[in-house]
Amino acid sequence: MSIRIENVCKRFNDFVALDHVDLTIEPGELVALLGPSGSGKTTLLRVIAGLEVPDQGRIFFDAEDATDKDVRERAVGFVFQHYALFRHMTVFENVAFGLRVKPKKSRPSDAVIREKVHGLLELVQLDWLGDRYPHQLSGGQRQRIALARALAIEPKVLLLDEPFGALDAKVRKDLRRWLRRLHDEIQLTSVFVTHDQEEALEVSDRVVLFDHGRIEQIGVPDEVYDHPATSFVYGFLGHANQLQSRVQHGVAIIGRSRLPAPEHAGVVDATGTAYIRPHDLDIVDDASTAAFSAKVEHVVKLGSTVRLELSDTADGKALEVELPREQFDERDVAVGSIVHLAARRARVFIDAPAAKEVA
Repeated sequence: MSIRIENVCKRFNDFVALDHVDLTIEPGELVALLGPSGSGKTTLLRVIAGLEVPDQGRIFFDAEDATDKDVRERAVGFVFQHYALFRHMTVFENVAFGLRVKPKKSRPSDAVIREKVHGLLELVQLDWLGDRYPHQLSGGQRQRIALARALAIEPKVLLLDEPFGALDAKVRKDLRRWLRRLHDEIQLTSVFVTHDQEEALEVSDRVVLFDHGRIEQIGVPDEVYDHPATSFVYGFLGHANQLQSRVQHGVAIIGRSRLPAPEHAGVVDATGTAYIRPHDLDIVDDASTAAFSAKVEHVVKLGSTVRLELSDTADGKALEVELPREQFDERDVAVGSIVHLAARRARVFIDAPAAKEVA
């Protein structure tokens, strides 16, 4: 089933949660809504579910207008961050709950419910826990049971609100890989909300970046990371150093370096901000080939990677550089030393309306 959101707006008193949002989600797609707290992503998920009514705009499931439909009429499965399992029910009864409360004429028989619940527990790889209670399970197990319960009603759309937010890092990583494999198996149109960039990039088919109630960019993970449309997207997805730059005729001048900026080929002269990923800064021996010099303030060894925290010797601005451990070990880099940095690549955003060449 496809989902089409057309010109959706939602306010809470003076707060604009959604500001003219348009989005189409294709059948069988797994889409991540990503953004900081208060950016509108959870509000949009609740509008799709029918838990919030938009002030303006329409929601379509396939070609059918679902805007005014009740939650129960939309056939959506919802998985919350904190599981929302019934503590007094066994795992089996939690998964069976949605089937048992169906109207009598559409309610399956006990035999069909048993078969279906056992099948779902096998699907989430927890069929051996049917007679346990939620308090006897780990956080990761509880979340998988919550997902099985959402799937029991055979939803047309699966919605997940920060599904792994309450779990520790190791369990989160294992579960998101499991969710991706599960989605590939069941091919159910799914939308999940997260503020975790790595989670969104690893799990989703497409990422929708939100800020202040608006969509900043939509694209496949590689596209939004490698080709961010705005400075917000660049700064939000991963770490980025921000440096003053001057742009002239498609060239970005950063310190002593000149880097190609073909997206600004028509700019005669303008100031801009250069965004450089920590792994795109190299330590070089020749100061004349470097963009600038910096003082090493702190060294953090993270397994196979070493992160250097530095300050620009010209203006004291904080910088980060990431090096492979082998490369770090080959250099004499210590706290307090001065190193020369060259940028392999950068993305420049013009700070103000720039002077353009006349065609």
